Amino acid sequence: MDIVTRKAQILRVQTQNPYPELNEVLQEKLNTEVLGVTQSVLEAALCEELQEHLNQLAGERPRRSGYFKRVLDSEYGRIESLSVPKLRHGNRDRDWQILGRYQRGLGSLLNFCLSLYVMGLSLRDLQEALYPLLGAVLSVNAINRITEAAQQQMNQRRTAKITTAVPILLVDGVWVRIQYASGETFEDQAGHVRALRQAEERVVLVAMAIYPDGTREILHYEIAESESQFAWESFFKGLQERGLKLDGVEVVVSDGTNGLPAVLKAWVPQAQHQLCITHKIRAMLRHLGYENLSIQDAQGQTLDLPEAKKLRYTQIKTDAYDIYKTDDWMEAIERLVVFVETWQSVEPNAIRSFLRDIVLTFNFYDLNPSLYPLVRTTNALERLFREFRNKSDEIGAFPNEDSCLTIFFLVLQRDHTKHDRLKSVAKN
Repeated sequence: MDIVTRKAQILRVQTQNPYPELNEVLQEKLNTEVLGVTQSVLEAALCEELQEHLNQLAGERPRRSGYFKRVLDSEYGRIESLSVPKLRHGNRDRDWQILGRYQRGLGSLLNFCLSLYVMGLSLRDLQEALYPLLGAVLSVNAINRITEAAQQQMNQRRTAKITTAVPILLVDGVWVRIQYASGETFEDQAGHVRALRQAEERVVLVAMAIYPDGTREILHYEIAESESQFAWESFFKGLQERGLKLDGVEVVVSDGTNGLPAVLKAWVPQAQHQLCITHKIRAMLRHLGYENLSIQDAQGQTLDLPEAKKLRYTQIKTDAYDIYKTDDWMEAIERLVVFVETWQSVEPNAIRSFLRDIVLTFNFYDLNPSLYPLVRTTNALERLFREFRNKSDEIGAFPNEDSCLTIFFLVLQRDHTKHDRLKSVAKN
């Protein structure tokens, strides 16, 4: 009986059990049975792997030399004595496939730990969370090795070649705090001299690809000191070095950061620049003067000053978004004309800000209407940034750049998992 069948069988009995006091016994039985099957399957697989290695050797082959015991942590618990087959000689020279030479945890458990970490658990929390599962406390070094495994995955993904054509790019940045050595030292309470580190502001520049079928993925991310022209040039150079064909990019969507337009003209001159309408409207709202406020709402109720300001804010914001809530480009222009006529005399500074480069907010109309919701804003990136900020705010200041990029990678993996789950629910 395999693991899945055994687990389903015991869970089915547990669900139908009319005596709740037996649940703990059944759960213990489930863990014992599943762990036993896991160990048996794994030991058999290791023997098969070693035999396959021997079959591939030419000439005189080394002889088997029994087994050695290894403690292995799995998602079903701790295997205290896993029998791993060995050779009389040559163990160091062969490639280990199922288990690495010093591996003490199955990949599924590592992924489980990383999921817990990115959802908010600290390293100490992880030790406590894994204790009921493993029956032992993982050392801080073991937990650190888990995060190092995530860093290796992150580096592989972040440097892999880009082989697909990307017609649409969303680019933006999210600000973080990272610790850097200041060059000074201090003496701690134990008398040890340590390097003084100071937290500095940095930005993680990110590029998301949008494909014709509406799917999207994060292509590239890197840390920069600012969103300057130099930083964006380095960013696009990194995309090109990884294999992205920049001459195939048709549209670049951004929030209008000052350092980007010149870089787009130099690196993707054929691409249209779509300004995010959300950022455009937010920028306009910061210029509201709140002059000649209405003292009554639509129902004739008298408003105090804060309520009147809130009403003005809501009305102009709603009218601005309504400009783009049509699939017809000409109708959108007509709505813009009405919007300006309505608000120009009341909020001149805000309208002046809104009309600056306004034509760049309409470039999404050249694409397929099915892509409009994905391309007229950078909201797809903003949602990811919101998740990342929650974790970075909890951390405060990352100890180094690698840790920052690794956490971003883990948040990204969690985001993919959520989208896959929602797709599965929709199909069912």
